[in-house]
Amino acid sequence: MPVNLPPPDLEKLFPIAGMRIGVAEAGVRKVGRKDLTVVLLEEGASVSGVFTSNRFCAAPVQMCRDHLATGQAMRALLINTGNANAGTGADGLARARKTCVALAQKLSINVEQILPFSTGVIMEPLPDDRIIAGLDAALADAKPGNWLRAAEGIMTTDTAPKAFGAQVVLGGKTVSITGISKGAGMIRPNMATMLGFIATDACVNQNLMKQLSLELAEGSFNRVTVDGDTSTNDSLVVIATNRAGHTPVESLDGPDGRALKTAMLEVARNLAQAIVRDGEGATKFITVQVDGGRTAEECRKVAYAIAHSPLVKTAFYASDPNLGRILAAVGYAGIDDLDQTGIELYLDDVHVATRGGRNPTYREEDGQRVMKQSEITVRVGLGRGTATETVWTCDFSHEYVTINADYRS
Repeated sequence: MPVNLPPPDLEKLFPIAGMRIGVAEAGVRKVGRKDLTVVLLEEGASVSGVFTSNRFCAAPVQMCRDHLATGQAMRALLINTGNANAGTGADGLARARKTCVALAQKLSINVEQILPFSTGVIMEPLPDDRIIAGLDAALADAKPGNWLRAAEGIMTTDTAPKAFGAQVVLGGKTVSITGISKGAGMIRPNMATMLGFIATDACVNQNLMKQLSLELAEGSFNRVTVDGDTSTNDSLVVIATNRAGHTPVESLDGPDGRALKTAMLEVARNLAQAIVRDGEGATKFITVQVDGGRTAEECRKVAYAIAHSPLVKTAFYASDPNLGRILAAVGYAGIDDLDQTGIELYLDDVHVATRGGRNPTYREEDGQRVMKQSEITVRVGLGRGTATETVWTCDFSHEYVTINADYRS
């Protein structure tokens, strides 16, 4: 079960003007489950994306990058679950293109105006015939308020749909933001086995969209890790339909730009944290905060070293305050001139280590009390500067091994 993840609030999954969503059962991998989603955009939408850093990226990731690079206005997204279409070579690209061609013909648009996305099992041929056969049902289902069905339709090993919304006033107009994501395993920053789609009816200049999507990813999805594996298919797409009627946002540094980014970042962080809360086999949600670094980069190194460590994660699962594992992770994080006598370590309000050694007032029962909680904050002070960074992770349980051992069954 997810760790303190509430079900989506339907009243806050706002329909976005200029956008419709349709979901169908195409039998991509399993019969009787939602696995095909189309997102239809009216003319005038601004679109950008951020994709995996894995060099062995999937066919749809390659196509998305190519289609966005044409500079054409995006008019549709085509999303399937059950098959990642990764590790499939030229055949995977050809199959992905066939699905886009079929949808383009039905919508009377150019194939390059479609962004394809896939998630699921790697190195199996994409069943493009089933996807194409399911397009009519997905198009017939298309409506503005289909966010929850879409959140369900992109799930793989997720145990719960992930969807959040927010509103903000820009130029006297109420602007709506809604997003969905999926992901539970093979999750690591830069990015993870995740799909994320965030849309707003705000008016945003297309020239600003790349910066907006990068900053949203950096503040949310690039701050989560479940198991340290960077996937082949990660994609975050940000859409502005330009229908809210206010003066277009030209900069993220102005009042409207800051307000819009803050609201969208709230949605993005909720979606990213939902992935960790629903991490495969997770029983605990862990915030790792590193303060006192000389740079943000070295704070991130330490935070990721802690968050990725199987020894740390299994200790949290067992509620075992074997906290030397955290100090060891700090030490191997890659800060060559780190002075261990400056290190401070806290679990929530419990001061565990000071000046690089055990705090004389620390009691193991206090550490165990915190580690039994379902939500825990690990705070490390480096004593080197003023930089600070935060990442979110979860524990490792027996269930994680079971899920991944049986994934293809």
